[in-house]
Amino acid sequence: MKLIPTLLKFSLLILMSVVLSACGILGNDDEIDLPAELVNFDEEVNFQRLWSTNIGDGQGEKYNRLQPIIEAGVIYVAANDGTVQALNLEDGRRIWESRLAYFISGGVGIGGDYLFLGTEDASLIALDKTTGETVWIRDASSEVLSVPASDGTYLIAQSNDGRLTGYDAITGDELWIYESTVPALSLRGTSSPVILADFVLAGFENGDLVSVAIDNGTLNWNSRVAVPTGRSEIERIIDVDGDLFIDGGTVLVPSYQGFLSMVDIATGQTVWRVEESSITGASIGFGNIYISDERGHVKAYRRAGQGQDESVWVNEQLDLREISKPVSFNNYIAVGDFEGYLHLLSQVDGRFVGRIRVDSDGLRIIQGQGGILYAYGNGGNLVAYQIETE
Repeated sequence: MKLIPTLLKFSLLILMSVVLSACGILGNDDEIDLPAELVNFDEEVNFQRLWSTNIGDGQGEKYNRLQPIIEAGVIYVAANDGTVQALNLEDGRRIWESRLAYFISGGVGIGGDYLFLGTEDASLIALDKTTGETVWIRDASSEVLSVPASDGTYLIAQSNDGRLTGYDAITGDELWIYESTVPALSLRGTSSPVILADFVLAGFENGDLVSVAIDNGTLNWNSRVAVPTGRSEIERIIDVDGDLFIDGGTVLVPSYQGFLSMVDIATGQTVWRVEESSITGASIGFGNIYISDERGHVKAYRRAGQGQDESVWVNEQLDLREISKPVSFNNYIAVGDFEGYLHLLSQVDGRFVGRIRVDSDGLRIIQGQGGILYAYGNGGNLVAYQIETE
């Protein structure tokens, strides 16, 4: 049974008495918090739109997080309806388009000459990145909801049944499986595995972060970053759904109803943690760690020594607006919300400095590279912005 996190205008992830089940049942006597209204502010930046295009149906109707990937002047992007495009990064011109007869739920991954995608019906697909032609299709153990990771030799996919599977990236042959314990209830989604040299990092629904050998899946270490508490199954939900953020020899790990932890990659030892609940992820910039929590509050913590959790600032003005992972970009933090607004906050104090609407269906995917901000709206709008101070 999978629960769907913060989907519409109400919060799944705030008050346990008003959590929406997979059937959408809500108690009649429960009070519902509504999303915060947007506040006015003096804008300090201008959004210069460089180009925009539309990619199929975007994220589709479910809580997908399909992420474009950029390599060598090309941005590759997929939509839930099976549309995959390669675009020139400079002007958004289409290089090729592929229309697959699958509902895409995980991707886009890249490695060597191939792009990799996961599907709702438990398939993995490899495409030639220069032409978009299908190279191979293989079965996964269940729905793939995150980005498959590849170094060109190996392909690592995390499926919704708690399995991490290694494949030969060239042939698609299955090489090994690592299985985690799956709790009775969890959120819909998985974090994306990360390849680092000869091992793989992956977070699971039971609150575990593991390091396994890339060639055979042998466990290197297992670190518990979230522990279930509470009396009911809902109160005991823990999950590592947010993106893992690599920072030198450590990895930043967000978890739902657990901790934001910094873990030593070599040993699996926790070197820093603070009690925070997030399903999206975290980032680092200006000497701070940034996180979007389950209520939609953007927070900054001082990136200090072991055991430090000094709060720098908190912005609560996007309460229950289902905001995305915070992206550190130039002097700003960028987040999207359920109404499709792209918000820029100052990294110094968290104040709003800019806002623009990208996609009326919502915005949960933002990327920054080379001084350009790329926003991929839930309805399929992909826009490249240059940020200029007024």
